[in-house]
Amino acid sequence: MKEVIRIGTRDSELALWQATTVQNKLESLGYSTTLIPVKSQGDLVLDKPLYELGITGIFTKTLDIALIKGDIDIAVHSMKDVPTLLPEGVVQAAVMERAVSHDILVHKGLDFLESGKGIVATGSLRRKAQWLNRYPKHKIVNLRGNVNTRLIKLIEKNWNAAIFAQAGLERIKLLPKDALVLDWMVPAPAQGAMVIVAMEKASNILEACANLNHEESALATRIEREFLRTLEGGCTAPIGALAEIKDHKVYFRGCLHSLDGEQSYSIEKQVSVKQADTFGKNCALEILESGGQALMESIKDEHNSIH
Repeated sequence: MKEVIRIGTRDSELALWQATTVQNKLESLGYSTTLIPVKSQGDLVLDKPLYELGITGIFTKTLDIALIKGDIDIAVHSMKDVPTLLPEGVVQAAVMERAVSHDILVHKGLDFLESGKGIVATGSLRRKAQWLNRYPKHKIVNLRGNVNTRLIKLIEKNWNAAIFAQAGLERIKLLPKDALVLDWMVPAPAQGAMVIVAMEKASNILEACANLNHEESALATRIEREFLRTLEGGCTAPIGALAEIKDHKVYFRGCLHSLDGEQSYSIEKQVSVKQADTFGKNCALEILESGGQALMESIKDEHNSIH
């Protein structure tokens, strides 16, 4: 009897879509699989902003434990939710071909953008900071929950709009036709990408997953996550990063904002793919040296006062 690959996933509609996509690809290659959905702490605690929970990997921790205990063979994640340092023994097995990385605005009309007054919902520090940098008079309200829950909350509340990842809404066919693409907003590192993780010692599982790895997506997300890891030093901060590969070159945009959006540091650079080894780290070091280090220290102080 062939070994069955047990695929761990969160139980939201989007997470199940992602896991099913991986399942279908593995089965098309001749592997037997089964889905094992679990609830993460990030799905259970919805009354606080993510950054107030003080936990890295809040959406991945439960699956990490299941993986280490041997209850599942692989876990499928939205890559932007995955901490840059994986637990000991857990490794990246594959990065799926990336979808669109943009943030979008789901709204009830765009007049509020001109009026200077508006209420915009997001649970993301990065989105909040970039939005306030552009629209400093707007009010940002916390929005948590899975995609479906967040859309319902937007309908029910007296908010003007909410910010989502375009890929998430497209994947489960909930993208409104009038949604506004926020092409000026630098996305989260690895936004739009799905990652498969497995145990380092499970060579047969790693071999199966290697068939699904998309090299360009893996390179782009590695650069973005390297940028994030170098900047944050274990502290959650409003950080955006996007690496795009065209004609054997890597085009990179990265930014760091203060929590209120008033201060910002950004970088735009390009290198050849052959020179991309420490590109993300080097871009982050430039930001730290140009004033970002002091900003990161102040963000850490703010976080410490919250906790």
